[in-house]
Amino acid sequence: MESAPSRTAMFAAISRGLFRLENAPPWVLDDALALALVGPVWQRLRDRFDPMFPVTVLRESRAAVCTRSRYAEDRLATGDFTQYVILGAGLDSFAWRRPDLLGSLTVFEVDHPASQAWKLERVRELGLPLTDRQVFVPVDFEAGPVEDALGPAGFDWAQPAMFCWTGVAPYLTAQAIESGLRTIAAAAPGSEVVLSYRADDAALDDVGTEFARIYTPIAAAVGEPLQPGWPVSEIERVVGGCGLKVVDHPTRADLQQRYFAGRADGLRPYTFETLVTARVI
Repeated sequence: MESAPSRTAMFAAISRGLFRLENAPPWVLDDALALALVGPVWQRLRDRFDPMFPVTVLRESRAAVCTRSRYAEDRLATGDFTQYVILGAGLDSFAWRRPDLLGSLTVFEVDHPASQAWKLERVRELGLPLTDRQVFVPVDFEAGPVEDALGPAGFDWAQPAMFCWTGVAPYLTAQAIESGLRTIAAAAPGSEVVLSYRADDAALDDVGTEFARIYTPIAAAVGEPLQPGWPVSEIERVVGGCGLKVVDHPTRADLQQRYFAGRADGLRPYTFETLVTARVI
């Protein structure tokens, strides 16, 4: 339906919510609002799709969804940014989870108008507070460039910004990814983007390969088909060609050491997606 939210955004929120229910703390991300934002349908979606995946695949995929959000928020917290742009924000709950950061930031949530309208209705139903620090920017990514909407929404291209672009690129063509990176490269020097992209099939381990095999037809069936993966060298070439400099490109082992070290359950993120941070120079 045109008025329905992105199904893949709902899947991501369900993963963030179930992660804290199914795993012992410490949690790499504690998103207590995720399931509430999805609403009661989260149980039906879980019951329908979870049986399709082996338990190990579910655990690592949920860990990865939480890791990419935590990683972006860590970059944000340690940088000198006044603006946080979440591209493809979906049901992200950052503005309510991190009031400690919101006080010095303006958060721009950019998403498809239908998904954003649905989210705002859920926000109203839940009675979540809204402030002028949280700006909703409805954008049809296929109809026009993001910059045409950000400026009128109050985004200042002369001030440093962090762009969070996670969980989106695996569904985008190479042309769309390059267009988005060039837009970000026009931001103030020192601005950064955290991008998660689909890893090349050759880089996947058994769990990553199994996730791709099962999830690919699911994504296609809900109208959000996956695109081919990227080798590390190729994504770095594209990032550089768009006017950005790669400043962090952690491996799965890096992320495991940062966020999962010392756990008795061996939890780690899957290899299906890779994270990279690039800076405007």
